[in-house]
Amino acid sequence: MDKRTLIGLLMMCGVVMLFMYMNQPSPEEIERMRKERQEQVAMQEEAARKMQAEELIADSLTPTELAMIAPVIKQYGVSDTLKGTYVFENRDVMLEYDGTTVSGIIDAGGVVVDVADVIANRLSEYSPRAASEAVRNLRSTLTEVSRYKEFARYLSGDSATVRLENELLALDLSNKGGQIVRAELKDYDCYRNGDTTKVVLFEGDTNSFSFTLSSSNQRFETSEFYFTPVQESDTTVVMKLDLGAGSSWSVRYTLLPGSYLVKVDVEQEGMERIIPSSVSTMDFHWYQKMKRNEEGRMFEERNSAIYYKLLGDAVEELDVSGEDDADVSQRLKWIGYKNQFFSSVVISDGQFENARMSSKEIKDADYLKVMVSDAQVEYSSVKNDVASFNFFFGPNLYPLLSSYDDEISPDEDLELTRLIPLGWTLFRWINTIIVIPVFTFLGSFIGSYGIIILLLTLFIKLILFPFTYKSYMSQAKMRVLAPEIKEINDKYPGNENAMVRQQKTMALYSRAGASPFSGCLPMLLQMPILIAMFTFFPSCIELRGESFLWAHDLSAPDAIIRWDAHIPFISDTFGNHISLFCLLMTVTNILYTRITMQNQAGSASMPGMKWMMYLMPVMFLVFFNNYASGLSYYYFLSLLITIVQTYVFRHFVVDENKVRQEMLENAKKPRKKSGFMARLEEAQRRQQAMMREQEKQRKGKR
Repeated sequence: MDKRTLIGLLMMCGVVMLFMYMNQPSPEEIERMRKERQEQVAMQEEAARKMQAEELIADSLTPTELAMIAPVIKQYGVSDTLKGTYVFENRDVMLEYDGTTVSGIIDAGGVVVDVADVIANRLSEYSPRAASEAVRNLRSTLTEVSRYKEFARYLSGDSATVRLENELLALDLSNKGGQIVRAELKDYDCYRNGDTTKVVLFEGDTNSFSFTLSSSNQRFETSEFYFTPVQESDTTVVMKLDLGAGSSWSVRYTLLPGSYLVKVDVEQEGMERIIPSSVSTMDFHWYQKMKRNEEGRMFEERNSAIYYKLLGDAVEELDVSGEDDADVSQRLKWIGYKNQFFSSVVISDGQFENARMSSKEIKDADYLKVMVSDAQVEYSSVKNDVASFNFFFGPNLYPLLSSYDDEISPDEDLELTRLIPLGWTLFRWINTIIVIPVFTFLGSFIGSYGIIILLLTLFIKLILFPFTYKSYMSQAKMRVLAPEIKEINDKYPGNENAMVRQQKTMALYSRAGASPFSGCLPMLLQMPILIAMFTFFPSCIELRGESFLWAHDLSAPDAIIRWDAHIPFISDTFGNHISLFCLLMTVTNILYTRITMQNQAGSASMPGMKWMMYLMPVMFLVFFNNYASGLSYYYFLSLLITIVQTYVFRHFVVDENKVRQEMLENAKKPRKKSGFMARLEEAQRRQQAMMREQEKQRKGKR
């Protein structure tokens, strides 16, 4: 900026400041402006007070509304035969009619207003606010009666609960909505509170279900009404709405001894007087804010989802992560809100139709997800038995869920065991046919699940013994052939001799009766069992809360060291602790890898592969550290037994000199080429011919 520009800017600033000084208001003008502002504020406040007063001035009921009062009391009220009157009560209104005069009181925000004063519009003795609220409350009551008819009297009441319980399950039923509002499992502890409380699947407003009846101009939602509890027996409670004139609507709850099932029967009488016969469906709505019951959130959240069974078809589920929803036009048999170890399931005796389900993760320390389901069931106003359901509130225990299939629905397999994630079809077969029966059998007479896992591991190792032995024999043959293979590699070095080297090696294998693939096949046959165990242990509720050695809970990590710091990239998987069984598994895996590398011929010539083999156990440490300690304990035992087997095979069972002698004897015998070897040699010949042709073409171009 040059000197002239700077001077120009300063002169402009001076002119502006001089103009502002010369035009500033005088003290008289300032005082006058202040008074004008005060008057304006006062006028605005006065206008607001007038508007508020006008709003509080009660308007009178219209002639139509006045004419409704007596018929409403007579039609929808309760008859008092002794006094010869009809009484209708709502939240804030009590009306009485003796055939000629309407009387009663209205609660207007704590002020009692005489109904006769409202009807006659004599409200001057009350405050404007109380008078206005009294008129509003009476008008609201008349509107609700027009909408809800006989149901209107049950829109208000005092909340109360009734308990049903057996040795396994305790349920609280609320008269508000006539629904189950709390479910406690008496045999299971909640591990978020230091074993001080029992598992509560839901309580309060975190769970609600209701039925809705609709016609062309009416909609009745049972969640809005206050039911009358009727205790029929120690196991049965009926939530009832007596609608008068022989009409009633009720929900019967029956909890049988020693069961996690609650039988729910929706019943009615004389409802054709209220609901048109053209109404053929009833809506079912179920909401649940799923509680946490485990110490670790990751696996509990990962194993929480909505499951549903298609009628006569398979079980499907919503995505376990994030948000997901589904509109299902097919008929459903049941809908389940599944947690890691516990589930809430509603099973229809008939079917659900036109279902819509949604699940949403929530960031709350005490809750996991919000789950909502809406569906329809068949309805007829002329039938007394509307619909029947079974609610299951209990553990995801395979034998238990399997037993309920026949108990609830002998005609159709409910497949409730699908609530337990046991892997894909092959792995699920292994778990259901082998692992779970053996595990259940051992658990029937052995108290320590650490011992049960040990015996289960020995049993599985016994089944896999022939494959393990065959794999070791294959490794032994490859070790015996290692010197000959080295001679071939030294005799035909370089990439240009790769094909010849491969042919000579395969010819050696063929003469000796060995195959580099024979050791892989037994390992592949063992993999399904290893994967099946990987899916079994995190879902095994029998291990929940069971201690062994230093592990307090075999279904959770056995942390021996904890910290609060966040480890970048791996904290979500690894956690903020070290699990001792996982650490032992890793050390044993490294030892097993070393022994395997020593037993394999040619491993020293592949340093990259060797490095990768040692890296894998470390990766398993990161991956399994946050898994159930029972799973790490099983893998630790399995690896340890395999190491012992390998040592016994090498030093006491397999004589490599005999193996060499057998291979020499095999080499003398005429051998017919297998189809695989023939195809392999043919492919090699074609590749050689192609390489020779390519070499000729390159020389021709030169």
